[in-house]
Amino acid sequence: MSAPPLPDIFGNYVFNDFFEVVTPAGIDWFPQTPGWFLVAAVLAYYGSQKLWRALQFWYRNRYRGEALARLAGLPRRGEANELVTKINQLLKITALVAYPRTDVAQLTGASWTKFLNRQCENHPFDEATSKLLAEGPYRPLSVEPNQLAHLLAASSQWITRHRQDNHA
Repeated sequence: MSAPPLPDIFGNYVFNDFFEVVTPAGIDWFPQTPGWFLVAAVLAYYGSQKLWRALQFWYRNRYRGEALARLAGLPRRGEANELVTKINQLLKITALVAYPRTDVAQLTGASWTKFLNRQCENHPFDEATSKLLAEGPYRPLSVEPNQLAHLLAASSQWITRHRQDNHA
């Protein structure tokens, strides 16, 4: 069984003369003039240069982040001289990364703290912390908790702000 055939005029008689509107083609987003290609090339070059410089800066300074993480991970409890020794070792390792070994490796005592202060504009180690760094690893000193806190802050400041030698 099939449906009966439809008449010639079928549906709504109002739409007999109705024609569907055809929309125009979409606007192409691809640039049509060569000037835009030049602008894109210049922007790509400038962006790649900025990215390259940022990557180089990060690569040259990644040791600072590791040193700060190690400084933050040092145990605060225990003997104060042991903490001073570990801070001194960490500063020496950081300095060996940033400066030539011949300039850093032989430094001890007062010459070591003078070297550290020379590498920063604002001299983070004052007289008390310099004495603590110079003598702490070699002989027992009486260290107050506020001196240790100041030494940790000064060490963090030195790691963050010292000028890097461009030997590498």
